[in-house]
Amino acid sequence: MNEVQDLLRRIYGRKEAQILESKINALVDHWSEKVHNASAPLNEKDVVLITYADQLQGPEETPLRYLNHWLKTEWNDLITAVHLLPFYPYSSDDGFSVIDYKKVDPNCGSWIDIQELSNDYRLIFDAVINHISKESLWFSNYLNEKPGFENYFIPFNPDFNSSKVVRPRTSPLFHKHASCDGFKKVWTTFSEDQIDLNFKNPEVLIRILDVLMFYLSQGANILRLDAVGFMWKESGTSCIHLTQTHLLIKLMKLILHRLNPSVLLLTETNVPHQENISYFGNNDEADMVYNFTLPPLLAYSLLTQQIDPLCTWLKNLEIPFKDVCYFNFLASHDGIGVRPLDGILHENQIDVLLQAALANGGKVSYKKNPDGSETPYEINSNYLSILFGVEGSSETAVKRFLLAHAFLLAMPGLPAIYLHSLIGSENDIRGMIDSGIPRRINRQKLNFESLTKELADESSQRYKLTQSIKELMEIRKKEPAFNPYASFDVQCIQPELLKIRRKHEAKDQEVICFFHFGEGKTNLNLGANKTYTNLKTGRTVKGELPFGPYAFEWLKKG
Repeated sequence: MNEVQDLLRRIYGRKEAQILESKINALVDHWSEKVHNASAPLNEKDVVLITYADQLQGPEETPLRYLNHWLKTEWNDLITAVHLLPFYPYSSDDGFSVIDYKKVDPNCGSWIDIQELSNDYRLIFDAVINHISKESLWFSNYLNEKPGFENYFIPFNPDFNSSKVVRPRTSPLFHKHASCDGFKKVWTTFSEDQIDLNFKNPEVLIRILDVLMFYLSQGANILRLDAVGFMWKESGTSCIHLTQTHLLIKLMKLILHRLNPSVLLLTETNVPHQENISYFGNNDEADMVYNFTLPPLLAYSLLTQQIDPLCTWLKNLEIPFKDVCYFNFLASHDGIGVRPLDGILHENQIDVLLQAALANGGKVSYKKNPDGSETPYEINSNYLSILFGVEGSSETAVKRFLLAHAFLLAMPGLPAIYLHSLIGSENDIRGMIDSGIPRRINRQKLNFESLTKELADESSQRYKLTQSIKELMEIRKKEPAFNPYASFDVQCIQPELLKIRRKHEAKDQEVICFFHFGEGKTNLNLGANKTYTNLKTGRTVKGELPFGPYAFEWLKKG
């Protein structure tokens, strides 16, 4: 029995497995001649830009063309991969309520624009496969009882025990929608407009596999499986991270590798760390998982100058297999997750982050627990803005922000930088208020010409922050020790001074990175007989190494 057949039997049973395998083989045959986007393994040169497809706008070109032009003229080869947040037609949630998986929103551009980007960059497509828009044809067919769509979604069942269901929202778990026969009440993990797909129906799996293969044919090198932990529901369970969900990811990986063995799967699960890394499986599921703990824990350390929780977490940060890695980020379109801090920070420590966000105009989103209570789920804030703290200055926030990005680029794994961090944005309070959507605080659309002028103004904050990050990226791409898969170890060498050592074993190259989280000054004795090269300045360093407030150094032996 082959692996695909075995997984199909474990998920759907022996009777369905043979029929499904035949349908899957037909899909692979159909798409095999259309997929030609094999890519090289990740290395130290790779940095991801996270952006909406319509983030940069102007009167003459599509937003995707403005993005392509900006990348080529401003970033040369410093950005090698682009995560395009959902660029499909949508009805809500800024793209994550997809109306049609196979179309490009005309407000962003076209598939031709996407393919032009794929000529120069690895592309990460969002596979929003847990749910679909209520305005989609699939859901319309379900409501109108079109043959073949009867079981595409999950109807309310009074015998289903949902008392243990884990929710990322406070909205109802089920919503009513008008149908050709009265109302149908269906499962909605995220919102009334985002209808969960029913993967217990094998036809849904076939349709989704077809979508994923289509994405590979359009230039995707990495598929981001959005909200993937919620894909399968069983009565009396949490309905998150269930065995069948893990089996489905294994199955998708096996099948997609038939078309392109170099395609990578990235799972998005905003949950505590141990749950998150379960998606590496036995080296047969995700190739990368989001490092959701890093953004809030690093912000906490910078705001409090307390690095013990960060050090403890890093020392236990295992990379279980040699060919998997973390997807490291600090900011995103969503905000800063709080759940990943479970078991790491106490409630009063997490409150430091909440108060810092609120003091700078941010918001806190909540989730509903199985017992009906509500707890913080996500902080809605730009990353630079939260680093101001409750009474912080702009100068302090900028220093913290640059240390955070030096830390990000030194971490084991693939670094990803959100566009608004890359250009030094702060909270878009007006955008949040006008829309009534807290997450809009970090989703501002920008005029391409105005942004270009700001980034050319050497006195502007945007220019200074962007140039500083560029310099770090230039250094990183030249050092094999920063390879995403290279080894690392961590040491707290002073109460506010942390050391990360990265080493490329095969090339016997090593970089040592020091990060000072204190607001004062300190010195580090490197040893009388040891000599290093400062990668930022190119100068030789030995003896005493001074650190100012929120200073950092990247050193190389010799």
